[in-house]
Amino acid sequence: MMTTDISYIGMAVGMALLAVPVWIFYKLGLARQIGSTLTAVARMVLQLFLTGLYLRYLFEWNSPWVNVLWVLLMVAVASFTVSRNTRLRMRLIVLPLLAGLSGAALAVGLYFLLFVLNLPHPFDSRYFIPVMGILTGNMLGVCVMGLNTFYDGLQRERQFFLYMLGNGASHAEAIKPFVRRAIEKSLAPCIANIAVMGMVSLPETVIGQILGGTAPGIAVKYQMMLAVIIFSASMLALLTTLFFADRRSFDAYVRLRDVRIRK
Repeated sequence: MMTTDISYIGMAVGMALLAVPVWIFYKLGLARQIGSTLTAVARMVLQLFLTGLYLRYLFEWNSPWVNVLWVLLMVAVASFTVSRNTRLRMRLIVLPLLAGLSGAALAVGLYFLLFVLNLPHPFDSRYFIPVMGILTGNMLGVCVMGLNTFYDGLQRERQFFLYMLGNGASHAEAIKPFVRRAIEKSLAPCIANIAVMGMVSLPETVIGQILGGTAPGIAVKYQMMLAVIIFSASMLALLTTLFFADRRSFDAYVRLRDVRIRK
């Protein structure tokens, strides 16, 4: 099955659909949303154009070292993005995030490439970079929600945490309810999406593969595996990040440090 390309004229025709939401925003007096939408679309077009450009060269070079360095760069950008979105101080959270995101992405991604796809060369650009990219992108959202839930809970229920310690609980036991809540809240959307996948929603990955010429049966199998590795990597990344962040969040007297950047 041949892949049907989209011409630049076709792209322009497709972009014309944006006139519908822009017109609705205008009629409702939502001028700010018009500017935000057009800015977001312009950034998307520029970023994806540049992505296609550098991926072309990465695929041509196909160097394992370059590929790993590129993944580490993606993880670094994701770490700073999480820090900014959670308003957690960078000196506190960046290193735990780097450890959590890179460790989870490499561990789960290489497991998938080596043992599921049985690739003789798992660092091949065609497979390594897309898999690491989709894992990093999905782990980012889970870490933002999980870290916000964890630290919001600690700040709101500080007395409960101290009460647990005062009654003989270890630090791990006192922190466990906050970790449990963070994992439960951050991974609930992932579980909900997995539950309705295929019946209520057809993932963009499946649609993209089918439009790109992949047989539906193969596309569905890939989506099943991607859902599993994304969920597993997100859980591992959040737990690892929380483990290292927790060790940097308290002073010698077990008092929560000033972890948030004030507005």
